[in-house]
This record gives sequence, C-alpha cells and structure tokens, in this order.
Amino acid sequence: MSAKNAIYAQSGGVTAVINATACGVIQTARKFPEKINNVLAGKNGILGVLQEELLDTSLESDQAIEGLKSLPGGAFGSCRYKLKSADPSDPDNRRLIDVFKAHDVGYFFYNGGGDSQDTINKVSKLSQALNFPVQCIGVPKTVDNDIVGTDTCPGFGSVAKYVAISTREAALDVQSMAETSTKVFILEVMGRHAGWIALAAGLAGSGPDEPPHLILFPENTFEEDDFVEQVDLTVKRMGYCVIVASEGIKDAQGTYLSESGRKDAFGHAQLGGVAPRLANIVDQRLGLKYHYAVADYLQRSARHIAASVDLEQAYSVGAAAVQAAVNGETDVMVSIKRLKDDPYEWETSTMDLQQVANKEGKVPKSYMREDGYGISEEGRRYLTPLILGEAYPKYEAGLPRYQQLQNRPLTQKLPVYEV
Repeated sequence: MSAKNAIYAQSGGVTAVINATACGVIQTARKFPEKINNVLAGKNGILGVLQEELLDTSLESDQAIEGLKSLPGGAFGSCRYKLKSADPSDPDNRRLIDVFKAHDVGYFFYNGGGDSQDTINKVSKLSQALNFPVQCIGVPKTVDNDIVGTDTCPGFGSVAKYVAISTREAALDVQSMAETSTKVFILEVMGRHAGWIALAAGLAGSGPDEPPHLILFPENTFEEDDFVEQVDLTVKRMGYCVIVASEGIKDAQGTYLSESGRKDAFGHAQLGGVAPRLANIVDQRLGLKYHYAVADYLQRSARHIAASVDLEQAYSVGAAAVQAAVNGETDVMVSIKRLKDDPYEWETSTMDLQQVANKEGKVPKSYMREDGYGISEEGRRYLTPLILGEAYPKYEAGLPRYQQLQNRPLTQKLPVYEV
C-alpha cells in the first residue's frame, strides 16, 4: 500500500499548548514516510477541509515545526463547526469525502474537545459507509478539562497554573490594601458546565483562611443569600474576601447568571460577565468596596507561564495519535492514563470515540470542600501534578519570541464550496 496524506486540524477554543500537539503530529508523521506522505493542515479547522483550504506543512522547515512547541493560539486557525450527522447524503459529508479523495487522504487527526471528538467519530462512520477508508484519530484538547476517559486534557494544566498564580498574586494585592480600600475581589474564569478551572484556583491557598476564600462551581446551585452570608463572614473574619467564580454558575431555576442570550456555533449559550453580576450583589447587599477581573482569553493564551507537564502531554498525544494510526487504529481518541500521583507518572493509550463524543466530565464532589466553596485535599492531590514545571518560551527584547509558520496553501482541485 502506497503512502497516503494526512489531514490535521484544530477545533474549538485554542490553548497555550495546542500547537505542541501539532508539532507532535507533524514530527512523528515525518518519521513514517512509507505510511504518511505529507501532513496537510486544515485552515480554521474542519471549515478549511470543507472549503479545501489546506496548508502544506511539508514546506515548513524542521526548525519552524519545532517552534510550534512554544507558540500560543492556533497555528493553523480553529473553528466551532458541528457536522449535523454521519449521513452520506448530507452535502457537508459528501464534500469531506470529495476533498479526501482529491488529496489522497488516508488519515484524519482532529484536535479538540468533546464536540470535536463527536465530529471525528462522524467522519469515521462516514468513511466506512462510503467505503473510502480514512483512519480517524481524535486528539484531546480543552482548557475545560471535561473530556471523559482521560486523566487530564492537554491545555488544562497551563490554565490551572495561570489561574492559581493569578489568584495568589491578586490576593496579596487585595490583602495589603484591604484596611482602607478593596474588601472583595472576584476573578471570573472559564467553565460552562465543569468547574475544573475554578477548582484549580484553590491551589493558590492551603486552607479556608487563605485565598481564594470562596470558589463558585457550576456543579453547585448558586444561592444568593448563602453567598452573601459567606462573603460577609469572611470579610469580618479576615478583613477581605477573594472569590473565584466559574462563568457557568446557575441559580435554582437553572439560569446562567452570565447568559447573554446568544449561542455559539455548537449551540451553547454564550457566557461572560458573571463577575460584574456578583460584584453588583456584593455592592447592593453588603455595601463593600469591590474589584473584579475576567481572565477570559488571557487564561488560555498564557504560553509564557505554561506548565511543563502540560506541554509534554500536549506533544505526546499528537505523537501517540500518529503512532496509533500507523499501527492501524481508527475511530479512537488518544487518552492520558495516570499511573501514580507522587511523583506523577502517566502514559498515553487509546479509547473508543463512542465513549467520549459529546460527553462532559465534571468536578466530583469529593474534590470540593465540604461546604462546596473550596478545594478538598483529594482535589489538591489530583491537580498539583498537572501544574508542575515551567516551560518558558525564548525571550527577545523583554518579550516572548513566537515564530509563526508560513502556512502556504495547496492548489485547490475542486469547485468552490460554501459552508
């Protein structure tokens, strides 16, 4: 059997280390020229595949590909786009196979979260239904850490490190000024249904009297009266209160405190703005001076303080995806298996995509403090190894030096396709 081309694409929200996964895919593929002829990258995820906007990574030098390890953002562009089904008659699905045929594609690596694993699962079924074999491997990535079946998700460890550091540093600032200034500080972090990032902020302190004093999880119902009481008691006891809130917290009616009314391309409610809502409650109910911050994209793009464990895992899942493909596996996702807590030991394996697609792994109650407002010792044991080590990029003139690719496109062979 002659060598086939591979397509690699990035999907969903990017991370500080997603490009290390791209590096792992491309570098490992180059070791198997008898199996993989070239790695083509979809420009802006699966949209680039549908629109036949494919980038030729063979034109990038070894040095440029190595530089992906320290580049934040998505080197090839990402997207939020969901295939409707695996129905061979669907126009998008027919187009995908046409693109695969036109560019002699035998491997498809899709790098994303739970929705993205659903996409590659559909592509795998489609290739089987149309008798056009394409080995489909899901490559995990999400800052939310909510993909099931894997010990952690590449991208999460670096966000966890950033949020824990930011919480500790901001808390020291607030503590020093609390006598005559700010009494309450609120940090809003990402996390729609799963509060892993908020949980990670708990690493900033070592007990209930150390910040963050209160963590608000989407897994728990937000009770305003109890929240106000907890803030009041903390300020009276400590002189100030530091709060970390997941963007996805809901009230007893199941309504997001921060829902904007808009939907993203995956059909999810667009969130953002829970910190000012909470600050308004503190102001109206307690009359305390407050400040708030919304970490937003800063938390997932902070390559300057990425965790070295996270970087290593991000590269490894890319390399393992290629290894699985050349070994003949398909319709699987690479996962990370924890072998030991201290020192942290792990390995990669694969699992059936059906067990992963469209599923969400939430924070267990055992990882939370008994009152539901903080991190437990079990949660601390789980999280601590994931933020270890510093993987600093190279600096130039006081700033990180990020090398971007040329991203030269392949010549298109098919008619234009509108998505």
